[in-house]
Amino acid sequence: MGTTQGTNAASVESAEPQGFKLSRYQWLALISAFLGWMFDSMDLNLFTLVLVPSVGQLLHSTDATEISKIGSYIISGKLLTWGIGGVLFGVAADRFGRSRVMGWTILIYAAFTLLSAFSRTWSQLAIAQAMAGFGIGGEWAAGAALVAESWPGRQRARAMQIMQMAFAFGFLVAALDNLLLGRFGWRIVLGVGAAPALVTILVRRFVPEPQRWVQVRESVIAESAWQTFTAIFAQGLRRKTIIGVIVSSAAMLGCWGGLTFLPSWIHQLSFADADHGDISRTVSYAFILMMIGATLGYLTLIWMLDALGRRMSYFIFSAGSLVVSLVLFMTAHDIGRVLWLMPVYGYFVIGAFGTFAAYLPELFPTRVRATGQGFCWNMARALTSIGPIAGNAVVVKFGSFPAASAAVSLLFIVGMVSIWFGPETKGVPLDN
Repeated sequence: MGTTQGTNAASVESAEPQGFKLSRYQWLALISAFLGWMFDSMDLNLFTLVLVPSVGQLLHSTDATEISKIGSYIISGKLLTWGIGGVLFGVAADRFGRSRVMGWTILIYAAFTLLSAFSRTWSQLAIAQAMAGFGIGGEWAAGAALVAESWPGRQRARAMQIMQMAFAFGFLVAALDNLLLGRFGWRIVLGVGAAPALVTILVRRFVPEPQRWVQVRESVIAESAWQTFTAIFAQGLRRKTIIGVIVSSAAMLGCWGGLTFLPSWIHQLSFADADHGDISRTVSYAFILMMIGATLGYLTLIWMLDALGRRMSYFIFSAGSLVVSLVLFMTAHDIGRVLWLMPVYGYFVIGAFGTFAAYLPELFPTRVRATGQGFCWNMARALTSIGPIAGNAVVVKFGSFPAASAAVSLLFIVGMVSIWFGPETKGVPLDN
């Protein structure tokens, strides 16, 4: 009875014209998606922050090379399942509902992040982290579709930016978790990853499915999951899907070098400094500064996406990402300059992902929205799974961490060109 009433309320609220006062349902949809993506980001980044102590203890080794090698395997597996989970749960969200699937994914990544804290071998840790990756990948597709379909057209891009901003908040929460609880051991740090499970209570109790999805639910359920998936490659959607994958991949791969090599580069620069202090804290500070810059980038996009359009906004942020990456990796030779550039790097490189929050959901009709946006976003993420394993080879090829990062950042150019082959979705109503 409660669910039926909630759905009816959602129906009325979603049907109101643009410009009306935002409803309780719409705010709850945004809040639940924000919290889901924030904790998603937290659980994603927690292991990266405790990689050395956790893998080192489980291997009973202090050999940096061995720890890095095993850690790379674990991260690659997690990124791969992130990509696969994003595609699978995207299809599930189109068939079974946005809020329902979002609740499933939050439980999955929270439960397996908690199980990671009880690992007794590195293989158990690898399996638990890989399983968490399935949920982490699936949450964004369901949450983004929920917000896109719940908010009115003129406010949609702003709501999507607020949701995307949660990624930066999640990283900050992970960094604070590590800074405050790290002294008690890596198991405690990972154990906090169970906290997101509480969000599922909010999602399932107060957030019914958006009316847009309810209207097409029967037609989606009537077809097979395979038909739902292949629909994004049908005439009329194939080009959008291809462009979505390319521009997403260009952004993710372009920043891969910087985000992957930055901790090692900071360690390298710190040891060259006689007064390097606590290196782990320096790395945490660098990423915190980066996420502060990213938050400012998301705030800028709230205005820019409506004023300049989706494609121009993506182009500007990609161009800025290329320039700041080259400046950072080709001119910074000490920790001080790196830290000064971190907010600018985060503003463009991480902030650029805010363009996808608005653009990808608008490329696809409601019946395959989560499938399409999930495929574009997570195919790009799956491609980055080779990064941790290939990282050493890339550094050897280019001779140093900054040279390798600068070379990889040239991939931003691919996105700058490709975005103009996709449609402009600014001002275009969501297609049912």
